[in-house]
Amino acid sequence: MATSLDELISRHAATLAAAIDAVETRKNWSAFKDSPSAKFHAPGAPEAGKAAFEAQRGRSFDLEQPGIIARSGGEVSPFTRQSLGIDYPVCDPAALIAAAGTAMADWRKVTPDTRIALCLEMATQLYARNFEMAHSVMHVAGQSYTQAFSGSGPNALDRGIEALAYAAKAMRDVAPNARWDRMFGKESVSLDKHYALVPRGIGLVICCASFPTWNAYPAMFADLATGNAVIVKPHPVAILPMAIVVQQCRRVLAEFGCDPNLVTLAVDTLDAPVAQTFIDDPAVQIVDFTGSPRYGGHLERTVIGKLLFTETAGINSVVLDSCDDLAATATAIARALCLFSAQMCTSPQNVYVPVGGIETGRGRASFDEVAMALVTAIDSIASDPAMAAGIMGAVQADPSCEIVRGLAARAAQTPGARILRKPVPYPHPDFPDARTMTPLVVALPADNAALYAEEHFGPVLFVIVTADGDTAVEEATSLARKHGAISSYLYSTDEAFIDRSLDAYADAGMNLSINLHGAMWANFAAAYSDYHVTGLNPAGNACLADLAFVAGRFRVVQHRRPSVREGETRAA
Repeated sequence: MATSLDELISRHAATLAAAIDAVETRKNWSAFKDSPSAKFHAPGAPEAGKAAFEAQRGRSFDLEQPGIIARSGGEVSPFTRQSLGIDYPVCDPAALIAAAGTAMADWRKVTPDTRIALCLEMATQLYARNFEMAHSVMHVAGQSYTQAFSGSGPNALDRGIEALAYAAKAMRDVAPNARWDRMFGKESVSLDKHYALVPRGIGLVICCASFPTWNAYPAMFADLATGNAVIVKPHPVAILPMAIVVQQCRRVLAEFGCDPNLVTLAVDTLDAPVAQTFIDDPAVQIVDFTGSPRYGGHLERTVIGKLLFTETAGINSVVLDSCDDLAATATAIARALCLFSAQMCTSPQNVYVPVGGIETGRGRASFDEVAMALVTAIDSIASDPAMAAGIMGAVQADPSCEIVRGLAARAAQTPGARILRKPVPYPHPDFPDARTMTPLVVALPADNAALYAEEHFGPVLFVIVTADGDTAVEEATSLARKHGAISSYLYSTDEAFIDRSLDAYADAGMNLSINLHGAMWANFAAAYSDYHVTGLNPAGNACLADLAFVAGRFRVVQHRRPSVREGETRAA
């Protein structure tokens, strides 16, 4: 091998140390540049990445795995509405499980530092393919090019490295051996104790369609770093990004003399899902799931005796109590809503505005004035096709459009509800056939929870009348306790109101952003600094990332025996 494993550990030592420092200080740090600007990358890298994606279209994906029984693939681009024409190996689940178990036998004996260094090498090599990844994510998920490059590339890889930092901390906390001395009466007892880190078992990573890499990297790296093998189950409509990930991880493992079957891909179809087959197998001991609350809730109720990590969705709310600049506040909310056409787990859905309006830096604004400021801010994005394309991207699937159109029809028949903005497509400047939809905005009386008291996966904003800010906080946190929430937003110039609201949000397990404006997106979550999901409400039982995300993926097994006295040797 050109590079030894010891050299690999040395190569990535500074990155790991910086990641550990970042999670301990919560400061800003990243291992990668998250801008696709050519000035940050090697000459020709953007063009080469696009060419690699185009060359893959209409061809079989090169991935040799155990137990191939068929080939399958039916991905359709949300931008072109055309099939990608890529097929992938479909493998017998029993063969993948057996191969993963065999690979783990040696992998568990590899030192934690070596396993982590190999994962960091995987991250580095995946970043080298990030332009290819960006086009792949675009054409299965519908993210804009810039978002696919950053959010599904370096931002997601950073979440993976964050998990590696916590894995290193958790494993380093276990001393490998100890000398134990104690007097029992007049007798001195000395024991040598040895502690082994033992992996939990095979990990199954179930990916979502809209952000396939975001939760996959942390789960995969947490499993691998702690000695477990990984089987990746991509969503049937978004296979390509995870196929690239698995392909590259297998290449790194093989390059350094490890069994590539530590990482495999389990492809299925919408009509014949395979996840449950893996979940039911006793060898699979860890399940990471990202996706719908329906299936996530099913897993939380039925997966017993195994380690389960879930992130689903929830009702993300904005409480608008007061603000200094109504236009700036409306713009911040509109940007968070419009980003990826509200197909993000951090997208706001419900905005609460007091019936009497709010105080602003320019006097009092009525409820209707606040609502129309939100509509105006959305229109400023939606009316500019170039801006809309960069922010909204495309809608991943027709069901999301159907959900929003159905809500518009229901709102039109709901007493007291007013449609302030209809959901209409915008013309994408580069892809005329793109599936696009700009947000539906509905003003609602407070007593009409039938429309807004559940999560709707698509571009919709409910502007809800509330008695006052305190009542709004009470309702928003109550809905989160029942249905979950991943991101929450509050705008107020009243510090006393903010202070008394904090406990309510904390009690509901809701991460809260207060008075965010300006260049940073209100729903941007920074790896190493922002905890993503709390595990304290129905939006998910796990957090990206903390010690709890990795510590249970290995256990400690010890053996002990009498110490050898000085001058003696242990009997054979």
